[in-house]
Amino acid sequence: MTLVLAAIACLAIITLCYVGVCAGSPFGTCRKCNGFGFAVTTDRKGRPKRGKHCRRCKGHGKRVRVGRWLYNRAARTYRQGTR
Repeated sequence: MTLVLAAIACLAIITLCYVGVCAGSPFGTCRKCNGFGFAVTTDRKGRPKRGKHCRRCKGHGKRVRVGRWLYNRAARTYRQGTR
């Protein structure tokens, strides 16, 4: 029984830490462009050069975290339901 309680406590701590990260820093770096805002390509000589804008983050390099996106969606639904 203590193993189950330890697992539940561990999951609760991880969840609370992620909630804190989403509240404190709602934007994270884009995973597709690594926060550059554009794709890095190489020319024929092998030197890196700037590529196209990232479509996922629209060239900003930051994206809304999943937890913050879920919170925003729930808050919007709640506000629309209480009008």
